[in-house]
Amino acid sequence: MVRGRLWRMADPALPMERRAELTRELMAARRAVAAANRAGDAAALRDARAAVDAAKRTLGERGPVWWTDGAPDLNRRLARNTPYAEWYAGLGGGVAAAAG
Repeated sequence: MVRGRLWRMADPALPMERRAELTRELMAARRAVAAANRAGDAAALRDARAAVDAAKRTLGERGPVWWTDGAPDLNRRLARNTPYAEWYAGLGGGVAAAAG
């Protein structure tokens, strides 16, 4: 949860070592996005954004859902507009981030 929006977490079935490796790759790709932005390098920016997307997909944060219970993917939706609205309201106002 970030600023009232639900965000998909990484697949909890990923082995801890693999998840850590992918997280390092994701952070390196995000640093590459920042560097490409600073340099004004459109090609490097495109490549860096593709690397971020690939890491997030492998982590399970994007792409096909990793859960099997049939629950919908509510990624990026405002919590107050989802079936989690009551839970979110119970957190209190102004919650920037919460673990659920």
